[in-house]
Amino acid sequence: MTQYLDFEKPLAVIEGKAEELRMLARSNEGMNVADEAAALDAKAKTLLDNLYKNLTPWRKCQVARHPERPHCGAYIDRLFTDFTPLAGDRNFADDLAVMGGLARFNGQPVMVIGHEKGSDTKSRIERNFGMSRPEGYRKAVRLLNLAGRFKLPVITLVDTPGAYPGKGAEERGQSEAIARSTEACLQIQVPLISIIIGEGGSGGAVAFASADRVAMLEHSIYSVITPEGCASILWKDAEKMREAAEAMRLTAQDLKKLGVIDQIIPEPRGGAHRGPETAIDAVGQTIADMLEELRNEDGATLVKQRRQKFLDMGSKGLTA
Repeated sequence: MTQYLDFEKPLAVIEGKAEELRMLARSNEGMNVADEAAALDAKAKTLLDNLYKNLTPWRKCQVARHPERPHCGAYIDRLFTDFTPLAGDRNFADDLAVMGGLARFNGQPVMVIGHEKGSDTKSRIERNFGMSRPEGYRKAVRLLNLAGRFKLPVITLVDTPGAYPGKGAEERGQSEAIARSTEACLQIQVPLISIIIGEGGSGGAVAFASADRVAMLEHSIYSVITPEGCASILWKDAEKMREAAEAMRLTAQDLKKLGVIDQIIPEPRGGAHRGPETAIDAVGQTIADMLEELRNEDGATLVKQRRQKFLDMGSKGLTA
């Protein structure tokens, strides 16, 4: 059953009526409602097109957080073969908010690392809603170093509201672990591609997204803090998250103009959750194209270009 966002309520009514008609027809043999249902379907499609034609930044936040949006595990299942998960930071524990391991992408050996939010209540709690603790970032560093040693391209899938801010995480060195992961991304001498598939929150996202190429799905977001957190700080009122989202320029479209990301990946109309296979395949094509772009670059050149890419941020697109 489709879960509708607040601004999709009129759509829910129309699609619900179409489904009611079909259910009625199924329970009453000989009843023909095809024309009426088709008319409602057409009306729903037009409304969906209009709703998603020009989403506000806050509505994009809602779409990026949709509970049915495909997460890291779905991308790995569809795009990669021979995935062998690697667990633990060899220091404290394994963090289920971060999944990663060896795999093949179009037959090529790669390392894939990503945030996983979970798909139901149990898995979301196990994976801490995609908010990694220090051991998650230390696991990522271990996998990045392994990829560098064996000259494997790295693909990261970012989907987190931010690193976990709990007391235990801070005691175990959360900020240091994030910094080490960011450093590992910047220094690895193999192609590194990052795709923001949902939320890209704060340093928790940057720790995986300091890459040669960064792409975002059309309705994903990438920001230094959540709109609610920003509103709480600036206005002492989390309910001003809509105003915060407008001011933060966290959409893929804004970030492309500012030079923070390299590419926007189109989503099916209505968001990735309405056509998960289509969205995932589009991400796969983007990864393939970016790997081809970087295929002939040597390690030293990659590191130099990656470093310059991030040094240039802030000096371009300031008036965009």
